[in-house]
Amino acid sequence: MTRLIVWRHGNTDWNAAGRVQGQVDVPLNELGRDQARTAAPLLAALRPDVVVASDLRRAADTAAALAQLTGQPVRPDSRLRERYFGQWQGLALTDAAARFPTEHARWRAGDPDPGAGIESLDDLGKRVGEALLAAAELADGGTVVVATHGGAARQGVGHLLDWDHSVLRSVGSLANCHWTELRHNDVRGWHLRAHNVGPITRPAQPEPV
Repeated sequence: MTRLIVWRHGNTDWNAAGRVQGQVDVPLNELGRDQARTAAPLLAALRPDVVVASDLRRAADTAAALAQLTGQPVRPDSRLRERYFGQWQGLALTDAAARFPTEHARWRAGDPDPGAGIESLDDLGKRVGEALLAAAELADGGTVVVATHGGAARQGVGHLLDWDHSVLRSVGSLANCHWTELRHNDVRGWHLRAHNVGPITRPAQPEPV
């Protein structure tokens, strides 16, 4: 049985400020680095065979905290990047709502392709799902930890589980430095074992994207 841990990166200043990160390469802040260092021993106890990460710094540096404990190299995969948010990237979410009211309303309603140059959920799920499958194949029957992003994690996991967008909207978002655990065997295929697992850390501002 293969165990796949899909781990969201630690907090950033843009998370705290409610700015849309998307694929902008924003680093971890002090809180995010603390979160990664706190979560890393819990994941190291699972004895991962492989560690893979998005090539954006906030995910790569989160994975590095685990790699320091396990000795495993961090394997980068650009397919694990966050959803591309087009014209919204770098804007405060409130500004995006003001400048793109129609697209923002569609996004809030769960439209999988809301416009404004935002990557569709179908494209995101396929891209990240393919990366997750490739990571799992690196340790068939073992444990793989993949450090990625909140939206990317949700859609990638949904792709593996073959869940519809409406189902995914009912699943809570991953907190910073929390993870989803999937397992795979030849009888059941991919199945969910745990979601939003992680250490209790000092609170951060809620952040939607």
